[in-house]
Order: sequence, then C-alpha cells, then structure tokens
Amino acid sequence: MKKLLIAFGLLTCSVTGFAQNMLASNENDERAKSLRGALTDLRTCYDINYYHLDVKIDIDNKSVSGSNEFVFTATKDFEDLQFDLFDNLKVEKVVYKGKNLPFKREFAAVFVKFPKIKKGSKDRFTVFYSGNPRVAKNAPWDGGFIFKKDKSGNPFVSVACQGLGASVWWPNKDHQSDEVDSMLISISAPKELDCIANGRYRGKVEAKDGYTKHNWFVSNPINNYSVAFYIGKYAHWTDTYNGEDGKLTLDFYALKEDSAKARPHWDADVKPMLKSFEYWFGPYPWYKDGYKLVQAPHLGMEHQSAVAYGNQFKKGYLGKDLSGSGHGLHWDFITIHETGHEWFGNNITTKDIADMWVHEGFTSYSEALFTESTQGKTAGEDYVIGIRKNIGNKAPIIGVYNTNTEGDGDMYYKGANLVHTIRQLINDDEKFRQLLRGLNKTFYHSTTTSAEVEAYIAKHSGLKLDKVFDQYLRHANIPTLEYKIENGTLKYRWLADVKGFDMPVKVSLKASEYTFIEPTNEWKSIKVDTTVNNDNFSVERNFYANTKKAE
Repeated sequence: MKKLLIAFGLLTCSVTGFAQNMLASNENDERAKSLRGALTDLRTCYDINYYHLDVKIDIDNKSVSGSNEFVFTATKDFEDLQFDLFDNLKVEKVVYKGKNLPFKREFAAVFVKFPKIKKGSKDRFTVFYSGNPRVAKNAPWDGGFIFKKDKSGNPFVSVACQGLGASVWWPNKDHQSDEVDSMLISISAPKELDCIANGRYRGKVEAKDGYTKHNWFVSNPINNYSVAFYIGKYAHWTDTYNGEDGKLTLDFYALKEDSAKARPHWDADVKPMLKSFEYWFGPYPWYKDGYKLVQAPHLGMEHQSAVAYGNQFKKGYLGKDLSGSGHGLHWDFITIHETGHEWFGNNITTKDIADMWVHEGFTSYSEALFTESTQGKTAGEDYVIGIRKNIGNKAPIIGVYNTNTEGDGDMYYKGANLVHTIRQLINDDEKFRQLLRGLNKTFYHSTTTSAEVEAYIAKHSGLKLDKVFDQYLRHANIPTLEYKIENGTLKYRWLADVKGFDMPVKVSLKASEYTFIEPTNEWKSIKVDTTVNNDNFSVERNFYANTKKAE
C-alpha cells in the first residue's frame, strides 16, 4: 500500500507538473497572440508614414541582415513604443538621432524606450537586425522564406507571410490597421540573379562583395504582408492597358526557362481580367506603381503591384476546376484570384485579420464575376453555386478579434455565396455593380472593418441586412427554410441561429417560376400553384440557403 501511495504521489506530481506546464504554455500562447493582435497604446501612439527596408538575402546560409527605417508621426505624447520582429531574429540595435536606444523583447514584440516624443511631431528611428528567418513549411499557407531552385539549378527564392505576419522576416509595426504611406524596398542579392519587389524599379547598385542592391519604390499605401521580393533568373517583358485611369503599365516576370509558355498563357487572361475587374470594382487601385505578374516558387499571393504566380501555367487551379462546373477551366485561377485581391485585400484592407472574409469572400466572388464577364451570366452563377461543395459550415468565418486569429476557411466560398445572395436581394445588377465600385472608392487605400463594410452595403442597397450578416458571418450554419405544402397552401418559416431572422428569398410558387416571399422565425402561409408540391418545391438556386420539409 505504501508503494502504491508513493507511486500515486509521483503520478499526481507528474500530472500536476504536466498541467502546470500546459497552463504556462497556453498562457504564453495567449500572451503572444495578444501582443501580435491587440492595438495597445504602444502601437497606436505612432502612425507609420514611410519605411526604408534595406536588407541582404544570403541564399547559401538562408539568412537575412540589414535594417529598416521607421518614419512616423506621433499621435500623442509617448516615451515607449512597440514594433514587431520574430524572436528567432536578432535585433542588433535601435538607432535614434545617432544614439542607440534601450529595448527589451517579449516574444515577437520589441519595446523601445525613447526620449519624450511630442504629439504631432514627425520623427524616425532605424532597426538593425539579422538572422535566419523561418523557412516556409507549406507556402503560402504556412509561410516564411521559400528557397527553391529552377530546373537549371539556379536559386529561386521568395517569401509569403499572410497571417503569419511580415515580422517573420523584417521589423515593422505588424498590424493591418496601420499601412505605411510609401516605402523604399532595397534588396541585395547575388549579382548574377534578378530581384523583383513591389512598386517601381529605381535601379541597382553593384557592391564589391558579389551582391547587387535592387531598389524598388512603392508610391501608395501598402499592407505589411504584401511586401515581398522574388529572386531568380527572370525574363521580363512589358505591355500597357488602356484603363479607366489612363495607361496602366504591365510588367511580366517569368523564369527564363518558362518564358516561352508564360507569355501566351498570361496574355490570354490579363487584359480581359483587368477590363472585367475595372467594370465591376472601379479603376485598378495602383496606377502609380503599375501591375506586375511575377512567377514565384509557391502557388500564389496577392503581393500588391507584384502579384505572386505559381500555378504552373495551367488553366483552373493547378489544372482543376474548384467549382466542378467546367467554367473554371477557361482561365488561370491564380492570375484571376490573386489579382482580384488588388481591390479586396490590398485596396480595401481590414484592420483585424479576424475580418479577413472581406478580403477572401469578395475576391472569391471576383472569380464568378470574371466568368460572367467572359462566358455569360449563367456561367458565372454556375461557378459560384458550384464552389458551395467546398463549404463545410463548421465554424464562423469571422475570427477572434485582437488575437491575430482569422475565421474559418469557409470565408472564401461561403463569403462569395453571401455576396452573391446579397446581389439577389438587391435584385438590380447595375445597383449591385455601383455598390462594389462604391466600396472601393469609399475605402480607397485605407483600412476598415467588417462592421463598416456591412453598414455600407446595407445603407447603399437600402436593405435591412444586419441579421443576414450575423447569420452568415458569425454563426457556422446557414439558414434553413422549413416548409410544408398542404391543400394548395405553402407553410414556411426560417430556422436560424439569429433571433428574428427575416431574409427575403425567392421560392417556386409555380413550377419553374420564382417569387419573393418574406419568411421569419414564425410560421407564415401563402397559396401555391397546383404544379408545386412537397417534392418539387425549391428555393431559387442563387440564394445560399438550405430547405427542409417539415414533419
């Protein structure tokens, strides 16, 4: 019995120790998320105006070294601020007016002590750093640096860090709410390789160590995760597009070994795509910085004005149609989707990653709109209805605020079908188009929230949409129309998580003819034609909702 008690005591201590370690680990995880996702006074005390990122990429050692200059305006008096850099990278020093400032670190947050900075003052400091950035495990979803080689064995290097955060490779104020107004990106790479980044090329400087510094200037506001570089042996060609705001420069960069197939492949999509997107969304948002499509060593990413492309020059998504309709095999998914983000994600950026459905839902719907522009309205409907098969409805598509936590992956296809359903409720395609253009004009080059986007859509559609947004965004389930037909009368009501859910919907009161009804949570009734019964009654297919025959 004594041995048993000793053994039990040891087991208890072991379990208690394990529980304490788990608790500490969870507390650390929550603290790290809060430091990354929350807007504290240490972040809101300064507004970023300009960065000069000046770094050297050592491909052999998979390392980065250099500096980033922060130019800012103080929004209030302060002595301490936070910037962000993953803790596997070393902050060498923080220099302000020629002097090193004291700093301390907690996870990826770096806290710097300044002499008192006055509200309204414009100032600057520079962070010098070095180290081996995280290497992506499965870019772009599990991001970081990507080190690959082309077919000839030449280095092929880039970065993708959406969600993970730009501070995975360079020091910055890593929060989507504060976009820098302009930026100089200086990337030093081995001299035999080309280097492309965001914005306009400002030339190169040869160094004695075998490296060449490539300078790229971004004239427009840019979110941190869109800042990127591409290193490899590239072929480059140019074109122009006569767009709504004049001549838009088009630059294409493909690996030299792939350029012969890249040119006709990209030519088939890019100009029709720009025509479609400018029609639906308004002018391309970055005329000053141009449009670039750059072959990347990963599938793709919406890097502003330098869209990352890795779809192997295939139609569809790596040769597959995600909708199953067949229409998605007429165009290159990555070219269309990632460019759609130039409007939703880059032009309109959410302050918190929890609202990322605004980026992904509208951009996924851009695929359907491009299909509609090139193949007809029915084809566009087929496409957006087809992608419903990829929706799980397991969790809300809005994430947890202030923790750098995005919502469920349904934000893509469910978000697109929410937008499509709202289009049906508006029931006026030109009004819907002007709403999309109005969103891009109202939130032009700025950050916003889901709540602000929802309010804009409700106001300019003239519809009461609060319960619709709550159900589709903040609950896992979609609404279900429960019905029963008896003696020529349809009885119906909504089953939904949102109390008082009252979205209008088109249903078949006659065979093959759809009419708006206005269900609520309470039973209602209406006469139906003799051609409609419990077996053939349906909700019009463009409304994303379930139906259920009442028992």
